Amino acid sequence: MFEPPTVDDEVVLVGRSNVGKTTLMREIVGKKYDVGKRPGVTLEPNRYEWNAESFAVTDLPGFGFMSGVDEEKRERIKDGVVEYLETNSDGILVAVHVIDASAFNEIVDRWESRGEVPHDIDLHGFLVDIGIPVVVAANKTDKVDDLDATLDGIAQRLGYPPPWKQWGEVIAPTCAKRGSTEALFDAVRDRLREQGRDDLLKFF
Repeated sequence: MFEPPTVDDEVVLVGRSNVGKTTLMREIVGKKYDVGKRPGVTLEPNRYEWNAESFAVTDLPGFGFMSGVDEEKRERIKDGVVEYLETNSDGILVAVHVIDASAFNEIVDRWESRGEVPHDIDLHGFLVDIGIPVVVAANKTDKVDDLDATLDGIAQRLGYPPPWKQWGEVIAPTCAKRGSTEALFDAVRDRLREQGRDDLLKFF
């Protein structure tokens, strides 16, 4: 459904709509991208390629609720994201799973109380199952009162026993809007080092 990259390797940003993926993309590549408050602004992948390095960072469309987007189109977008991840998994070095730290725990609990699997839990498990190294960017930390308790809750719901700090290579508190990305970039660099890709550390 979505065009594949023309380079060999990439880091992808994935997650629900309106969690700040595009703002984070802008922080990574230092370029201007369309950022909106309305969920679903990104309907096609935004990609920035360094052709000389055969490397890209790709912001995949968000899924879930999107104002003004009908359910059929939302499902097509979600299917497209899943297909993209499956098809290109060999070249995806890291998936940055972006979540809204201020709302994640409440949303997960609400879905599970209805006997449903939340999108984020499903996505995270899917990434692990297909073997893509994952870093969770717990974004919008500026809206969180008790950060440690919130991150412990996020870790637990994603299957990582608290305290969250023992999972620093997986869970990274982030505030893309304020340029607070150090923990995230550290975690991504750790994932790249694990794969012997020190040549790409300069991008994070």
